[in-house]
Amino acid sequence: MVTILFSRSFRASVFLLLFVAVFLFLSPLVFAQVENENSATTTLSTENTDNADEAVTPSESSEQLSPDERALPPSYRIQALEGDVVYGDFVVGPGKVELEIAPGTSRTVILSVSNRTGAEKLFEILTEDAEGSSDPKTPIVLLGDDVGPYTIKDLISIEDTKFILGHNQKVQIPVTVALPQDAEPGGRYGSVLVTTTSVGNTDRGAAPSAAIVSRIGTIFFVTTPGLENREGSLTEFSTSPKKMLYRTGPINFGLLFANTGSVHLNPYGEIRITNTFGTEVGMIEIDPWFAMPESVRLREVLFEREWMFGRYTATASINRGYNNEVDVMSYTFWVINWTLVLAIFGGIVILTLLIKTIFKRFEFRRKM
Repeated sequence: MVTILFSRSFRASVFLLLFVAVFLFLSPLVFAQVENENSATTTLSTENTDNADEAVTPSESSEQLSPDERALPPSYRIQALEGDVVYGDFVVGPGKVELEIAPGTSRTVILSVSNRTGAEKLFEILTEDAEGSSDPKTPIVLLGDDVGPYTIKDLISIEDTKFILGHNQKVQIPVTVALPQDAEPGGRYGSVLVTTTSVGNTDRGAAPSAAIVSRIGTIFFVTTPGLENREGSLTEFSTSPKKMLYRTGPINFGLLFANTGSVHLNPYGEIRITNTFGTEVGMIEIDPWFAMPESVRLREVLFEREWMFGRYTATASINRGYNNEVDVMSYTFWVINWTLVLAIFGGIVILTLLIKTIFKRFEFRRKM
């Protein structure tokens, strides 16, 4: 009887020792895995896009911002967007601001930022100078930290340049442009850029993902009245790409405008298309587009007509945007569908051969 009790106690002790050993062996692995998962949720790698100047660091997450840093100034108005659709983007408006400001005065405009990404975002506002380009397809160039010939970035003031905005929220931000008393007449150009990145990592257990920094800008065109130099003209008009023969419509036109003055211009006008007989077959209204100082700007418009055949002449009448001066240029082109021409020619040949065959096989006699 004593032997049996001793055997049961021995077995229990051995089982308990084995259980403790297995637990001690596995516990470092378990705790290490938990620690790695927690570190993954707080680590962000950065990937700059669209030539962003600075990458967003983990210290810029909303969890590490104090309540005072997250609070917006009273002048910033926040409102909810209609509906609750996730588009995966954010919207900045307006895209263009034109102001006329006298020396020693200021103007304030409202910039809106709408978050439609589906998550809370950290936004930051930057300012850069801008200038034109000799490349017709590059209407404006942002200069980053450089100071442009028509600098404006140091004249723009924004109360708070960093803020948190939740999904489906829209904030209205006052932007003030103030000119010094000795400001000279002419144009000043720059952009107010809104950058954003993801805030934190809301998916538990997910692998770390790259935070993509993107930018959207509002272009500012500021003119100081005085003896500014306004000079520009339409230098070239043709189809785009330039060629004389097309198979079918629609037809794309290109207008090249050169601004040789010291302020931006907003040319506009129309294109009228006539056929071989001089009959007007179409007209395109061209809304104003901007051309930066000392630069060229290409504007392309589409004549959306598919069925065309023969010789056509397009005439562009472009108002330069000042003093009601208009440039007129014409371009002639042909639209010939060779497949249709060959089909018609083949049909005529077949019809002619058929008529000849009929006259050879049958004799027509006048009835007496």
